[in-house]
Amino acid sequence: MRNLKLILAYDGTDFAGWQIQPEAPTIQGILASAIGRLTGEKVLPQGSGRTDAGVHAARQVATFVTKSAIPTENFLKALNAILPTTIRVLEVAEAPPEFHARKSARAKTYCYRIFRGGICPPFVARYVWHYPYPLDEEAMQKAANEIVGEHDFTSLAASDPERGKPETASNVRCVYSSQWERVGDEFQYRVRGNGFLHHMVRNLVGTFILVGKGTLESGGVGGILQARDRSAAGATAAASGLHLMDVEY
Repeated sequence: MRNLKLILAYDGTDFAGWQIQPEAPTIQGILASAIGRLTGEKVLPQGSGRTDAGVHAARQVATFVTKSAIPTENFLKALNAILPTTIRVLEVAEAPPEFHARKSARAKTYCYRIFRGGICPPFVARYVWHYPYPLDEEAMQKAANEIVGEHDFTSLAASDPERGKPETASNVRCVYSSQWERVGDEFQYRVRGNGFLHHMVRNLVGTFILVGKGTLESGGVGGILQARDRSAAGATAAASGLHLMDVEY
């Protein structure tokens, strides 16, 4: 048996997220079908995490176990010949038997892109949230600094029925870096941490938007964290702007 590690990039616009679903196109489902065509095996590749519907990935990681003797370089070429052009396999490599895309992950980096110009180009629109309205970008940067460190992020997490019961599932996560940056017409938020809760990054962006609009003071994010109440934070930002950039092991 071989344990193969894949690095994937995908445009999530036309998919119902990573996780396989009945009667809905998903990254996991389409990848499993492509692997099955090559190996004749029924395989369910495991991803580093479940990106939501409409969310993109620059370097998602997946693993699967196979009896196939197909060389890794041939797997790479064959999978890309089968998969839609919106999903690309960037790398295929042998991994130790104990390696698991999700369980072995130590850190992830996400980028959220907001297009600030008045007219959003059609070639960019699928990958950003278009927000041309006034924002205090400096105040948003200050607010982003408040979440660095280990915190209980209950206020920034959507309910997730697939997680454990509330008394056993911890919402404590450690954020290593959190910052906004101007890149041309885009205002981009980049965050790196040891893990992220359901909708956590999009809820953070929605909360920072409140700071940018002046509805919430830049120092108010700490109070939102302490509240441990989802209703205390901002709305969930659009899925189109979110990109999984990297997974570290």
